[in-house]
Amino acid sequence: MDLLEVGKIVNTHGLRGEVKIVAWTDTPEVFEDIEYAFVKRKNDYERLDIKGIKYQKGNIIVKFSQIQDINEAEKYKNQVIYTTREMLGELPDGVYYIADLIGLEVVKEDGERIGTISDVINTGSSDIYEVKREGQKNLLLPVIDDVVLKVDLDSKRVTVHLMEGLEDL
Repeated sequence: MDLLEVGKIVNTHGLRGEVKIVAWTDTPEVFEDIEYAFVKRKNDYERLDIKGIKYQKGNIIVKFSQIQDINEAEKYKNQVIYTTREMLGELPDGVYYIADLIGLEVVKEDGERIGTISDVINTGSSDIYEVKREGQKNLLLPVIDDVVLKVDLDSKRVTVHLMEGLEDL
């Protein structure tokens, strides 16, 4: 099962078992298309069927069929929510799941290897690829057209143009 992290249960909401979720997706509305989600329990995943969704101050309030009251909801606090890649649907061109980017090799235009993507940082305006380099501190690359020239998931490679000054960051 190909699961992706989509958010985290941060608190309970009300007495009827609703939970407050912080979405880790660019568009929280994606939860409206998800029929069910998973939480990790010990070494297995527990399926939770989504019964209802509403929004409150940047968070999502979700009612799962399996959670009946606040006492049950308490047990799910701080749980990461997962769903299947299929349920999230196709991404627009040029948009990638962070899970697919982590570990990709980063190379310059001439093919010289720089390192591998170790994290993707969302700054609000644009993302930043954190590139782990051997024997050097990590390199932070802004995800803009002038820097990231090509992302090729099939060959697990990202081709970049290092503008002047970027290598020193």
